[in-house]
Amino acid sequence: MTDAPQNERPPRRPHGDRPKKRDVNGWIILDKGVGMTSTHAVAVVKRAFSAKKAGHAGTLDPLASGILPIALGEATKTVPFIMDGRKSYVFTVAWGAETNTDDTEGEIVERTDKLPEASEIEALLPRFTGSIQQVPPRFSAIKIQGERAYDLAREGEVVELQARTVEIDRLALIHHDGNRSVIEADCGKGTYVRAIARDLGRALGCLGHIAALRRTRVGPFSEHDAVTVDDLTTDPAALRSVDTALSEIPSIAVSRDMANRLMRGQSIILRGREAPLTGKAYATCNGVLVAVGDIERGELVPHRVFNLGA
Repeated sequence: MTDAPQNERPPRRPHGDRPKKRDVNGWIILDKGVGMTSTHAVAVVKRAFSAKKAGHAGTLDPLASGILPIALGEATKTVPFIMDGRKSYVFTVAWGAETNTDDTEGEIVERTDKLPEASEIEALLPRFTGSIQQVPPRFSAIKIQGERAYDLAREGEVVELQARTVEIDRLALIHHDGNRSVIEADCGKGTYVRAIARDLGRALGCLGHIAALRRTRVGPFSEHDAVTVDDLTTDPAALRSVDTALSEIPSIAVSRDMANRLMRGQSIILRGREAPLTGKAYATCNGVLVAVGDIERGELVPHRVFNLGA
């Protein structure tokens, strides 16, 4: 949400000392620290591997820590599958004040002396689970007529965002000490945890904002898979395979001839009782990822093909 601090910029190398960029394919599951922007995290990983191409699967605010999956090379083609995955968070709500950013980085816009009881919070959580309508924070990356909402808000414009449907699978109160509460959340794509804290505070009549936020899971990736910047290694074993991002859709083993057809963008006919009938799937040849696409009328229609050798 904020620009990266100046000291986040990587040191400049002498022009002749820059390592040659190389083809690196796979996922690094980074445990991002507080204060680092997602963009800078990608730059750190990309530089460490001298990778030609890199991108992240879901922005994590500088205030937040936790899981930031970073795709290298051909893995960038699978980013949408991670973006669409379920996410888990642990967050701390500070009660008694609401800010214009819904977290501690913003200015306090309203205060109250009222603090909630743990029983009041627990009784309210079911109202915010399931399929609900949520208004995103004014300081968010949502575009309004081509402009980011946070850019408009910083310029002092009144930002009015429309409510949208989000899926929140679970909210659980795990600690409460009067003026602060720690809550766990499992939710779907597009859910803003800052908005959960804001709306809980308003519903309780005591106001609230995010004081700390940690993402503990993104799709198939969890804290058990993560490495910190300090522990980052260029050992190929640290890279998770490209198809790790596709673990929630069926895989189909194909022959070399079928793989060649897919690589040319042509569909293939699926045979066998175990072949999926509909939905998304990915194809491998001799264990190597070839393509991902949709199954239509008994055929796999490729939408993305991969150049991973073999």
